[in-house]
Amino acid sequence: MLSLYHDARTPVHTVPAGAKLLVLAVSGTALFLVPSIWWLTGALALVLGLYALARIPWRLTGRQVLGLAPVLLLIMLAQVLFIGWASAALVGLRLLTLILLATLVTLTTRTSAMIETIERGLRPLTPLGVRPERVGLLVAMTIRFIPVIREQAELVRSAQRARGIERSTVFLVPLLIRTLRMADGVGEALDARGLN
Repeated sequence: MLSLYHDARTPVHTVPAGAKLLVLAVSGTALFLVPSIWWLTGALALVLGLYALARIPWRLTGRQVLGLAPVLLLIMLAQVLFIGWASAALVGLRLLTLILLATLVTLTTRTSAMIETIERGLRPLTPLGVRPERVGLLVAMTIRFIPVIREQAELVRSAQRARGIERSTVFLVPLLIRTLRMADGVGEALDARGLN
């Protein structure tokens, strides 16, 4: 399985996956309850400090964040238009800090350890009909297919550029068709293995 894991021996890497996921969940909730731009700036500085402690190359961090930059800017623009600059700054800081923190967890935790932790955490819900191994498979496939869909998007962009189309509003249609075809293929493969 493709992983975003960045191998290094640091204190951040040695923290168990369960603790990292718990911190991510609590921090994600807390970030949206904090109304102060100064506290949010402090939280962002703390997360960037954790990147330095984990010895994550800044180029790798930038590549992860730049992919989401257009969506973040669009959300902030909507906030500016409908609510104002102060709200846009708060929302932007919250989302950027949360994205960086989630990326840090992904970069410092092996995918297998995350899936194992999720499955272990869901085992008590088995009497209610929850199947932890299926949830684990779903998480693994989601992590695996994010870069695959990004790759498909780049292929569609390259094909459009080759045809002389630089900026097109129909970019999503071929990407959606490719993604649905891929999903059908994966669904058939899962059915063939008895995972309906």
